[in-house]
Amino acid sequence: MPVTFESRATPGLEPGPEPGLNPDLEPGLESEAGIPVVPVDRESRAQVHAVADRLCSAAGGVIDDPRWAAAASDAWSDLPAGLRRDLLRFRRDSGPTGTLLVRGLPVDEQALPGTPAVPGSVQRQATVPAGTLVMIAAGLGDPAAFRPEKSGALVQDVVPVPGQEEFQGNAGSVRLGFHNENAFHPHRPDFVMLLCLRSDHEGIAGLRTSCVRQVLPLLTPDARTALSAPEFVTAPPPSFGAGSGGTEPHAVLHGAPDDPDLRVDLEATRPLTGRAADALLELQRLFDLTASTVLLTPGDLAVVDNRVTVHGRTGFRPRYDGRDRWLQRSFVLADLRRSRPHRTGDGHVLD
Repeated sequence: MPVTFESRATPGLEPGPEPGLNPDLEPGLESEAGIPVVPVDRESRAQVHAVADRLCSAAGGVIDDPRWAAAASDAWSDLPAGLRRDLLRFRRDSGPTGTLLVRGLPVDEQALPGTPAVPGSVQRQATVPAGTLVMIAAGLGDPAAFRPEKSGALVQDVVPVPGQEEFQGNAGSVRLGFHNENAFHPHRPDFVMLLCLRSDHEGIAGLRTSCVRQVLPLLTPDARTALSAPEFVTAPPPSFGAGSGGTEPHAVLHGAPDDPDLRVDLEATRPLTGRAADALLELQRLFDLTASTVLLTPGDLAVVDNRVTVHGRTGFRPRYDGRDRWLQRSFVLADLRRSRPHRTGDGHVLD
């Protein structure tokens, strides 16, 4: 299954080093802003559909039943070998953009019900798109959810909700700021998966991503030093509601100095010192400078390496007519064991 690339040139951005570049996954990368694309051909799409369709009857089709999640994990091995190969390569090395786009998965937009438009919308009953999403999550690690957010559902709807247009979260429709998903949490997702079921009316709602691997060589030494110090605190996102605590002081950059992990939410991370505030502003500017924007269409799955990549969204105008933008989202933990104290009964939901 060949990998192609979507790219957007970034004016004024000089090419820098590319730590984490996987030459097997990303031959012929056109620019530093290039997003690798795995196209799913007709035969592979039919195979994915058949496997996901069979999965719909497992454990009564109840997605959050542990038996269904186990069946989804087993079904991963029945997916096309080329698709599995490219996803596993991305898991090992997510490349300079920390984002992968799988294009052409089985989504029949004409057969969809109306786009949900209520707060907290989730998917409890298995469908072909939901089954596809969770099977791939199981291949990248283990599907996971957080009980205070979307009632701990493994498959969540990302849809605009009337009255929440200004909401900095999945229910809003204004421009969504850059963030690591659940940056406040000690066991934040390793991967965030977004499967498009329906685009917005005008086709302008774009997924924006920026990777620390592109930003790092552009940071000034002072900013890099400040971002590596525990001079920041991060609050939970609004989707968690009241009662979820924030962090102790932490660094934004941590781990290997030449390929650090990233922990930040530009709407929720607060600097504790003057130099930290300056560094955060510089980081925000560089996120915007290096950002890639992808317009997701039905059947597109974006996989974001949440350890090194922030994501956001351009603004759009919902109509609340049942045909608004509809993504389904799942989270992945690459090492589920680490979060064991946070999961009742060794399940997939973190308390």
